[in-house]
Amino acid sequence: MSSSATFDPHTLTEFARYYGFHYTRIDPLALVQDVLIDMERGLRGHVSSLPMIPAYISPVSRVPVGKTVIALDAGGTNLRAALIRFDGQGKVLAQSSEKIPMPGTYGRVSHEEFFDKIAEITAPLIEKASEVEGIGFTFSYPMEITKDADGILLRFSKEVDAPEVIGKAIGQGLRDALARRKIPVPRKIVLLNDTVATLLSGLVSLPSHGGLGPVVGLILGTGLNTAYPEKSIPKIGFSSTAAPQIVVCETGTFAHRYMGILDREYDATTKNPGAYTLEKATAGAYLGPLTFHILKQAIRDGLLRFRKSEDFLAWPSLATKDLNAFMHTPFGGEGSMGKLFDTDEGDAMATVLYLSSLVTERAARFSAAVVAAAVERLEGYHPFAPVRIAVEGTTYMIYQGMRTALESYLHTLLVAEKKRFYVISPVEQASLFGAAVAALSP
Repeated sequence: MSSSATFDPHTLTEFARYYGFHYTRIDPLALVQDVLIDMERGLRGHVSSLPMIPAYISPVSRVPVGKTVIALDAGGTNLRAALIRFDGQGKVLAQSSEKIPMPGTYGRVSHEEFFDKIAEITAPLIEKASEVEGIGFTFSYPMEITKDADGILLRFSKEVDAPEVIGKAIGQGLRDALARRKIPVPRKIVLLNDTVATLLSGLVSLPSHGGLGPVVGLILGTGLNTAYPEKSIPKIGFSSTAAPQIVVCETGTFAHRYMGILDREYDATTKNPGAYTLEKATAGAYLGPLTFHILKQAIRDGLLRFRKSEDFLAWPSLATKDLNAFMHTPFGGEGSMGKLFDTDEGDAMATVLYLSSLVTERAARFSAAVVAAAVERLEGYHPFAPVRIAVEGTTYMIYQGMRTALESYLHTLLVAEKKRFYVISPVEQASLFGAAVAALSP
């Protein structure tokens, strides 16, 4: 076997088109319309791949000044709590913060033990403040949001062992635990997920140019999701022009029509075949494994050859972080991917980078389309009050080529046909700041 096949972009492009993952297969404007149709179906309660979940939170138009709230953020291995105040300019001031291991990550806990641990970190913050307006609680586990903005837990991830909490209301559980400690319970405890928190954090993090444009939230990290303020949700009888309600699209579940041969093969290997098809083409949990499946096919077809090809084929998987590290520094010779290639195998490395970039480009085009669809549900686009797109997630921030491509496609989608004014930017500490804003939302 020769050490390397010659790098040939034309042949690789034809390979991508044959197997159906080339980004030019996607008609971006048609995709936006497909998404908008499914959004409307989901809002009406009809059969749709987008569930369009009401958050029962209306974003504030202006953050009230001088108010103090408690922000809680539960997700992964840690539970964070902060006492937050909004100053005269509406800026966030974190006055005190605490962090503990997430209850249930160090052994099984009962229902009462779970909420007592949350109350244990919350109570001192309540006692420090002269008055707490409310508690915003970003709870990044699957919930069913109720009309009073509480959240019924549907399931935990495998890291948390607290089975008695499943099916229970999280906000009410915290109320009861604070009452057991004889701590005054704030009037409002608002539950929200991380996408809603990202949107709300944009209200205080992203500047408004002479006015206050609406905010769309985008998560592009391990998963993909969007949220936006909606004026009409027929399935729950909601309609309000003055106080729209945030809707979580659950964008990763969108059933797009652009799955190719290798997408379907890869999908069949996942834990949930046929579900989350858009997320599997865009998000960090899947980009590495999907690209790995594509690269293996390129080896079998003779387009990619290098001395350790057989070793690569025998790998059980390829993590997205390892692929990303290679794409950033292919000649570094570090990491699992970098150690595969000898210095004279530049053509093989170029082939890997080229095919990987096609997958990234397609993911960016998909992601831009779902954001553009959310923006199109809004009204206005005033140049002095553009739509603000708040983004959170490592795939957007650090995955090689993603942010540049996504923002380029978004500009084309929102400006090419007609002027839809917007600004897009990552937001910091979205879960905490968004929770703080939620505590002040009507």
